Amino acid sequence: MEYFDLKNRRYLGNKYKLIPFIKKVVEDNCEDCSSFFDVFSGTGVVADAFREFNLITNDLLYSNYVIHYAFFSDDEFDKEKLMKIIDKWNNISSIKEENYMSINFGGKYFSHETSKKIGYIREEIDILAKNGEINKREEYILISSLIYAMDRIASTCGHYDAYRKTKEYNDELVLKFPNIKENMGKNQIYNTDSNELVRVVKADIAYIDPPYNSRQYSDAYHLLENVARWEKPEVFGVAKKMNRKDIKSSYCTRRAPQVFKDLIENLDAKYILVSYSNMGSKGHDRSNARITDREILSILRKRGEVQIFEMDYGAFTAGKSRIDNHKERLFLCKTFNTVASPLNYTGGKYKLLDQIKPLFPEKIDSMMDLFCGGCNVGINVDCKNVKFVDKEVSLIRLLNAFKEHEKDEILNEIDSIIDEFELSNSSKHGYSYYGTISSVGLGKYNKGKYMYLREIYNKRMEDSFYYDMIFYVLIVFSFNNQIRFNKNGEFNLPVGKRDFNAKMRKKLIEFIDRIHENNYEFIVEDFSNIRVEEIENLSFVYADPPYLITTASYNEQGGWNEEHEKNLLKFLDGLDSKGIRFALSNVMESKGRKNEILYNWTILNKDKYIVHYLNNDYSNSNYQTKNRDKNSTVEVLITNYIV
Repeated sequence: MEYFDLKNRRYLGNKYKLIPFIKKVVEDNCEDCSSFFDVFSGTGVVADAFREFNLITNDLLYSNYVIHYAFFSDDEFDKEKLMKIIDKWNNISSIKEENYMSINFGGKYFSHETSKKIGYIREEIDILAKNGEINKREEYILISSLIYAMDRIASTCGHYDAYRKTKEYNDELVLKFPNIKENMGKNQIYNTDSNELVRVVKADIAYIDPPYNSRQYSDAYHLLENVARWEKPEVFGVAKKMNRKDIKSSYCTRRAPQVFKDLIENLDAKYILVSYSNMGSKGHDRSNARITDREILSILRKRGEVQIFEMDYGAFTAGKSRIDNHKERLFLCKTFNTVASPLNYTGGKYKLLDQIKPLFPEKIDSMMDLFCGGCNVGINVDCKNVKFVDKEVSLIRLLNAFKEHEKDEILNEIDSIIDEFELSNSSKHGYSYYGTISSVGLGKYNKGKYMYLREIYNKRMEDSFYYDMIFYVLIVFSFNNQIRFNKNGEFNLPVGKRDFNAKMRKKLIEFIDRIHENNYEFIVEDFSNIRVEEIENLSFVYADPPYLITTASYNEQGGWNEEHEKNLLKFLDGLDSKGIRFALSNVMESKGRKNEILYNWTILNKDKYIVHYLNNDYSNSNYQTKNRDKNSTVEVLITNYIV
């Protein structure tokens, strides 16, 4: 019996000829990698080239998923049994009865007789599967064999947007066996929306080859999708397409830049490798790229350092354009090794790290994260010796508990408290178990239990690991996972919509791991009690104080005023006089209010300090822009050194 490979298929944007190029970029630039996530797998040829890795494949088309499962699954299959079945089908002379395929597609993509044979074979596969005579992988191997046989003889120009009107068909429908290789790792195979999947999987390398233009793959391969699903839907139009609403890709629409940004922001990978054509506006309108180079670079650079590799390559144009100087590019992003804090402080700097970190000194031996809050900045600086300082006692106690106790001990205590107070556990039971849905949240179910837990914490008679973990559980179940105390020192936030779900657990685990990897100190202290002479051995101080002209939970009780602002600026002047580098995060203007104290300080020290304007909403607004929104917030980073 003959065999077929993954590459033996006509497919728009097939990257088989680019494999050596892609492999070289990975081999030369990606270190210590063991898993490869092919986010838009298509034919699967790129994933196949990285079989030495643990593979994750995904495609929105079920027909592609079937093929991936046949080639990459770890499920057992009986090759001899399947070969006998295929051999029997290949020896069928004719089929008498009409069927779904012959009625709808006979005399169009295939001859009438071949269409009857395709329909008969597909129905046989369905019967074998329903009777339990073949398992899932065996079923998908047989469907793949049929799809490849159909694709080889179909009367099309390589896709199924239309068929060639002809009286002469290739009737040699010959099913072959897939050339299945041994898997070197444990593989995961998905058929879902890529933007949802990236939120739950993790890999060392994520390869992204999305649709480039307005040509929907669900239109181009509707017939193969129909055969793979075998739901026998009504078809319509000249091309005989079924309803494809649920498998349309946003990457083929004007929303492409927006969905690409969402994908990149939520990818959990050490390296992000993006393949994207440089068609620009060279070809026919339908062939033009939906995402510009500028947009790709801007989005990727927020995640890490970006390199661009390119090679000459032919472009698919449907015969309507001649494309000269067409190049295929690979954008390689080595992501910043960032960890998100499990504590949601108002004004936390996690989303501004990509703007702040490049403005920090290149080499930092030791530093102080003053007003550390959720620690988003200090734990993401390339510095193993960090002193985290905050005056909030409960916060520092919690951070020290994370440092002093093992990860499993912490997680077990949190789970135990959740069980003890009968709070929700959506990661275990789902939302329906609690009579709600995700958009509504769990507040109604948890409210009474949460209030009782809050009362227990506020009446605590001792300081202990148990109460530290109760404090963390309160934060998790509180409104927006924030921290707020009233003037009596009582935690007073209302219940929130979420619980200790998989995302929160993952954040906490990564945070604890980072703490245990480095030499971190967590210190309870008001900045006003710190003497410059005491920290002369530090090479850098980062300060992110409460903002004088904004309102947040940390300064509702008059926690930050003009006197505090002036004292902090005086403290920073003292650091500068001792040759200690500092960076100050602050707000120059917000909602029509101006921080006159800060502004005048920068003017007075314009020869010593540099004001860097940040886009806290990632727009192109700037403090110097004349027509900026009067309600905008102008966030700055002020340094006493040149980057």
